[in-house]
Amino acid sequence: LQLVESGGGLVQPGGSLRLSCVVSGSTLNDLDIGWFRRTAEKEREGISYISKDGDRTNYADAVKGRFTISRDEVNSTIYLQMNSLKPEDTGKYYCAATRERLSYNRRNQLRDSWFDYWGQGTQVTVAL
Repeated sequence: LQLVESGGGLVQPGGSLRLSCVVSGSTLNDLDIGWFRRTAEKEREGISYISKDGDRTNYADAVKGRFTISRDEVNSTIYLQMNSLKPEDTGKYYCAATRERLSYNRRNQLRDSWFDYWGQGTQVTVAL
């Protein structure tokens, strides 16, 4: 199973980016997916989650209302639409997958130890 992120780059504060995570070696219906980031302040922060069936999503307070996670089964891709970006959103963004169905508590407090498969990450820089 492989995960490949793309879509990062340099954007001004207030701008938008859409990250993609292409999954190969499994179907999205078998995987819970999380987005994490590494910033100057946090080594690994879970910021968003989507369930196997796509019916459940969750967001960290830091990104709630600005980021949206979605999935495209046909293209086996998970997206993270990021709007109203701030300098503190700067960091490396990773998608991660697990075949387990995360419980309610785990969905609301994502930890990297619950995910078995990781992409290589894509850099997001928010600056003037």
